[in-house]
Amino acid sequence: MSNAGLMSSPICLVENVNGSLSVCKHALEFLSRIKEPVVVVSVVGLYRTGKSYLMNRLAGQQSGFALGSAVESKTKGIWMWCVPHPKKEGHTLVLLDTEGLGDVDKGDSKNDSWIFCLAVLLSSTLVYNSRGTIDNTALENLHYVTELSEQINIRSPLSIPDGAAEGDDCHFVRFFPSFIWVLRDFTLKLEADGKKMTEDEYLEFALDLKKGVNKKISDYNLPRQCIRNYFPSRNCFVFPSPASIENIIHLENLKEQELVPDFLEVTGRFCDHVFNKSPVKTLKGGHRITGKLLRRLVQIYVDTISNGEVPCLDNAVATLAILENEAAVQKAIKVYQSGIEEVKNMFPISVIDITSEHQKFSNLAISEFIKGSFKDEKGEYLIKLMEAVSKCFVGLLQENEMASERKCRDLLKNLFSDMNKRLQDGEYSQSGGYELYCRDRDAIVEQYRREPNKGVSAEAMLNEFMKDRGPESKSILCIDTKLSENDRKIQEEKEASALLEQRGKEEEEKIIVRERMLQEERKQHAARIQQMHGKFKSEMEQQQQELDRAMESKLKEMKELLMKGFKEKADFLEEEINNLKKEKEEKGSSSFMDVLMVLIRNMEKLLPLMLEFTGKNSKP
Repeated sequence: MSNAGLMSSPICLVENVNGSLSVCKHALEFLSRIKEPVVVVSVVGLYRTGKSYLMNRLAGQQSGFALGSAVESKTKGIWMWCVPHPKKEGHTLVLLDTEGLGDVDKGDSKNDSWIFCLAVLLSSTLVYNSRGTIDNTALENLHYVTELSEQINIRSPLSIPDGAAEGDDCHFVRFFPSFIWVLRDFTLKLEADGKKMTEDEYLEFALDLKKGVNKKISDYNLPRQCIRNYFPSRNCFVFPSPASIENIIHLENLKEQELVPDFLEVTGRFCDHVFNKSPVKTLKGGHRITGKLLRRLVQIYVDTISNGEVPCLDNAVATLAILENEAAVQKAIKVYQSGIEEVKNMFPISVIDITSEHQKFSNLAISEFIKGSFKDEKGEYLIKLMEAVSKCFVGLLQENEMASERKCRDLLKNLFSDMNKRLQDGEYSQSGGYELYCRDRDAIVEQYRREPNKGVSAEAMLNEFMKDRGPESKSILCIDTKLSENDRKIQEEKEASALLEQRGKEEEEKIIVRERMLQEERKQHAARIQQMHGKFKSEMEQQQQELDRAMESKLKEMKELLMKGFKEKADFLEEEINNLKKEKEEKGSSSFMDVLMVLIRNMEKLLPLMLEFTGKNSKP
């Protein structure tokens, strides 16, 4: 079952107290548990127009969002209800019910504007709910849409070149939600000039522009032009009254047979449309949003508004990238550390074995990072992760070495215990004692080498042990009366040669182990680049889809304007379409390869890092 399935009723997401907006902690905690993509549907509209009933139907419930039957608006701020998506497996449907716009009790229209702005920023489908018909009064009531160009920035003001005249509003269609106008208590016939029309055609008819340049015509066209330009798709649903006047106040308690059949039919079509047509919520750049990311987004936007600033999509994406990538790095490090902790119970083990375990858990950590990372186009956070993992690995190597050293010391101490007793008893301090000493010592060394699972320090500890016993061997050699002076010189040379050979063997083994580790690291390095290549390619494809969606919407709008004689406006849209095509080409394969090369160059830093770690900080 989806995590969202645990939400049995709506909870407050954004609280509005005396015109001050704040995010509810409980709602954020719930969103953080939703790891799957979300389809976010917001409903906005004048207060007391029955918005909440529609949201309850989308949730598949008779009640949930408070409907209210008095003049006072019941919904304050923004309320959220998360349910498993009825048509898209592995997705969550997030329903946002906003407080009624134009509530006389609030007395602050700016507060309404920010609620409307948040609904636009957070949703993938925006439902505007009103009563009656779409006339000039209805569109004037939707003046909030004309204020969006002042309330939302696409780019950070600091990133806009001096002298750039192009406004952000021409880009809104790339990032804004789909738009649905719901008309309640509609009593007219859907026809114009005696011809029947569909609901969508009725909306387009209501959004027709007037020709002319005077202020009255400009004011008339402005809300219509904004709706046409800002939203990538628009649809309309007209609802008759659901029941008799005396029953409407008990709407949430009425059974289906008590509702008007035509009302039920439109409700069904409306719900089917939302379920089948509403897309997954995306960010600028086409990034698909999960509940966890939506949580961050809500916090960023509400904090920005509360600080008296204008929400900026670029800044939101940049902030999200930092927060998500930092969190992804920490989570991935924990995955590595948790797995590698089990390896410590096996110490001491060979470098090959420990490297194999390191690579296994390193790969798991990278997979976890890639799953949670966000717009890490230059691989900066992946490098940060691998640096942390490499340092953990060095610490692991050192712990393994120390475990090996302890085991080897104890083993050598036990093996030489009998020989030490003989030494104390003076068995080697007599004629022929040196030969006896060498025979016993070599037998013990042979036995030591046969012992399994000594770990990485076996030869190094033997070398250190034999070096420490060098004075003892020399002393026995000197007092052995059986040997001539020449014999002693020969034996001394043999001892020195054996020590030199032992050190050479230790160094040779160290080089072999280091090369094996680096060879394995190069393989893993190539695999990491391939993984990031796949992640980045997916993000690039999402950006292309975003541009295609915008071009398709603008092209459709341009054709309609040409048909109705608005050539100047159509020419302006054609210029915007050409700019989008140019941007798409620039963000195509050449741009992809440029960023990919930056990623590869940055990740190449990991190889010398591993050289340094394994070469300077570890023994074979």
